[in-house]
Amino acid sequence: MLEDRTLAGPSPTPWPTAYPQGYAVVDVETTGLARDDRIISAAVYRLDARGEVEDHWYTLVNPERDPGPVWIHGLTSEVLEGAPLFADVAEEFAARLDGRVLVAHNAVFDWQMIAREYARAKSEAPVRQRLCTIALSKELGLPLPNHKLESLAAHFGVVQQRAHHALDDARVLAEAFRPSLRAAAAGGVRLPLLECRPLTEWSDRPVPRQQSGGGYGGYRAGSWRPSRKRPACPYPNPGRYEAGKRLKQGMRVAFSGDTSVERELLEDRATEAGLHVATSLSRLTSLLVTNDPDSGTSKAAKARQYGTPVVDEAAFGQLLRDVEPADGD
Repeated sequence: MLEDRTLAGPSPTPWPTAYPQGYAVVDVETTGLARDDRIISAAVYRLDARGEVEDHWYTLVNPERDPGPVWIHGLTSEVLEGAPLFADVAEEFAARLDGRVLVAHNAVFDWQMIAREYARAKSEAPVRQRLCTIALSKELGLPLPNHKLESLAAHFGVVQQRAHHALDDARVLAEAFRPSLRAAAAGGVRLPLLECRPLTEWSDRPVPRQQSGGGYGGYRAGSWRPSRKRPACPYPNPGRYEAGKRLKQGMRVAFSGDTSVERELLEDRATEAGLHVATSLSRLTSLLVTNDPDSGTSKAAKARQYGTPVVDEAAFGQLLRDVEPADGD
């Protein structure tokens, strides 16, 4: 069930001294995408400072619940029944992550799932920074048709053998990350590193929504950060954002996926500009801000379903500079 193999190889490439000293390329398969979903398998490829593989590790995890979309990951209840619980593998998993930058494709998702599992186990993952390979491919200006893992793999000639199998997905990502890292080093590109904040407490029980303030008490159920009460937006929703026009005070804005600027700072800036920061996406949402509109997050999927306008983080930053006052202001 657990696999470990050591590999290493020298690389003569000149290297930026500010780059991290090691990486943990991670993939987790889960019972779903929601905040109360669980990890059912995990894989870690440890890489040295220059992206050479040191070893890899893989485990199944018993989620103590329905395995979810078996047609995607192929892991049935029967397969998972005898697997260890997350608490049983948490120490070994942590040893693979310790002191390294967590690397994943759509890294915010993998990090959130891992942080929640460690919080359930009353522990913390020893990870302080993460690197999203989607963000790195954008920094490098790679000519990809989209931001799917298979597109990144194809660009570097990496053959994927078992899509949505954690070990193979982690292998593919490790093989694609190595040339990406070397290209970044050769070009003096700043790596898009983001902070990882561990949870300090967790409850899978739904927390009643307060009647005022629009927040939750304590931690939001399934949240990876403490809830913050924001003042209610004083302006009515003027409707959807239209491309080429200005944002208008009162517009409902939702965020999804990894951002180069800390999410809370983006939300604070939007609130200060008179926008309504929405925690979910509905037909009333004026705009979705995401750097990966093709991702499988629930907000991105709903945006496609509802035809909600989408802009990336950079475009949103430009729009924030000139927000139109609400009617009557």
